Amino acid sequence: MTSKYNKWHHPYTPAAKYSKRIAYFSMEFGIHQALKIYSGGLGFLAGSHMRSAFEYKQNMIGIGMLWKYGYYDQGRNKDQTLQTQFIEKQYSFLEDSGHEIDVQLFDNAHVKVRAMVLKPEIFGTVPMYFLTTDVDGNDDLSRSITNNLYDATELTRICQSIVLGIGGAKLVEVLGGADIYHLNEGHALPAFYHLRNKGFTKDKMVFTTHTPEKAGNVERDAKALNESGFFGRTLSAEELQKETGNNDKLNYTIAALRMAKKTNAVSKLHAKVARDMWKDHKGGASIYPITNAQNQKFWQDESIKKSWLSKNSSTYKKRKVVLKKELFDEVLYQTGKIFDPNVLTVVWARRFAEYKRADLLLRDMERLERLLHNTKYPIQIIWAGKPYPLDFNAIDVFNKLVHFTKFRSNVAVLTGYEMTLSKKLKMGSDVWLNTPRITREASGTSGMTAAMNGSVNLSINDGWIPEFAKDGKNCFVLPEADYRSPVWEQDDFDSNNLYEVLENKVLPTYYEDPKQWQDIVFNGIDGVIPAFTSQRMTKEYYDTLYV
Repeated sequence: MTSKYNKWHHPYTPAAKYSKRIAYFSMEFGIHQALKIYSGGLGFLAGSHMRSAFEYKQNMIGIGMLWKYGYYDQGRNKDQTLQTQFIEKQYSFLEDSGHEIDVQLFDNAHVKVRAMVLKPEIFGTVPMYFLTTDVDGNDDLSRSITNNLYDATELTRICQSIVLGIGGAKLVEVLGGADIYHLNEGHALPAFYHLRNKGFTKDKMVFTTHTPEKAGNVERDAKALNESGFFGRTLSAEELQKETGNNDKLNYTIAALRMAKKTNAVSKLHAKVARDMWKDHKGGASIYPITNAQNQKFWQDESIKKSWLSKNSSTYKKRKVVLKKELFDEVLYQTGKIFDPNVLTVVWARRFAEYKRADLLLRDMERLERLLHNTKYPIQIIWAGKPYPLDFNAIDVFNKLVHFTKFRSNVAVLTGYEMTLSKKLKMGSDVWLNTPRITREASGTSGMTAAMNGSVNLSINDGWIPEFAKDGKNCFVLPEADYRSPVWEQDDFDSNNLYEVLENKVLPTYYEDPKQWQDIVFNGIDGVIPAFTSQRMTKEYYDTLYV
């Protein structure tokens, strides 16, 4: 092990304007297909941040978890429905940093936490440290803490937060300390308590909130947290009441808002929604917008980039056909269906959360069947994404799509939605479909990387879209439903408009006005670069949140 990773040291001299030392904590990082420690958008965002921080020579390190079984591997049962597989992972490119941290859980249980390092030269990131409890000397229960990302067991999830937060903060101290401790979501909240216990002020702490969804803003039983060691020491009954606001539960987001020097949301619209959500809590009224973004160098096809820069529609179209064929090879491999590169191809691919409405197109089957059998304007549709392994409603939607597509030749559901398939889908699609209920999508970065590769966004006007969209010029945006109306009314309204826009705008433009379509494609790339690249975002974090 190279000794320089035994202390805070980079293999480069940090740029002067980025010299402040930042420790970035995230429960998941989407860095490379080979490192399966992510589930979806939060991880993709964090991975792009680490890549761009390296490109700008920022004085940052990443702190994450080394998940023995990852999130899960997505396979199929005999009838092609979803199968969750938990397979042990091995990574020869990670090295032992030489650091083993002691973390106390409950009153007397001490768990060994080893830090593995990912060097910058492996995948082009800042130095990153991944924590594991799968260490000799730990009992089986302790070793299992870092088995699964977002473990379903409540107590295990609490222990995971303690290991990432307190274990990560202790590691940073051993490495020489940081000027700023940045929590990417509230999972590592114990880091803030550890720092506070050591006398650090809130000037050291910043926080990013990622979701307006209740399920994403974790609340857990305060007594259980206290008994487990979540606060770094045992709080008295009075202290615990003060910490929770005389509540039985601790809301991680509220606690982080209170302790952080600054908090940011992940789009301008999300900042408004978040301020309204948390306006009655300390720090809630001053949430900054720093819109999420993705790494252009990693996500954008190089030939697409060259065609866009030269505005050469001929070379673009030739490359797009190649990319579509590569995607359709995967469709053929998984489903036995031959897709046509000359046919407009729509992709819906992201995390399978209920509010994202993967099955919105199936709401009016008569209209959908008309779309699928329209010989004048043919269409192909692909769905992909991972439901949470115990979200049975989401799994039911996934399986519903599998059964719907099974005997239809121009629709398909793909499994294995990870970074490699994500790139294929974004590069090989013509239209990127985004259908969350309005105000429920904080950002939604998949559409950014799709646009980088010439896939035209067809979207609800939520998340990052209002900052980007010029309807009919660089994307297609659906009319806004009243988010205060009943859910079924919103779904009826949005599905009806989705069929209308597909039938009367998207398909006719693609087939009857290829020049206008090409203008929309290039305008989309213009609109997303540089405004929605993580190069812009990493600069903004230093300027707005850290400095």
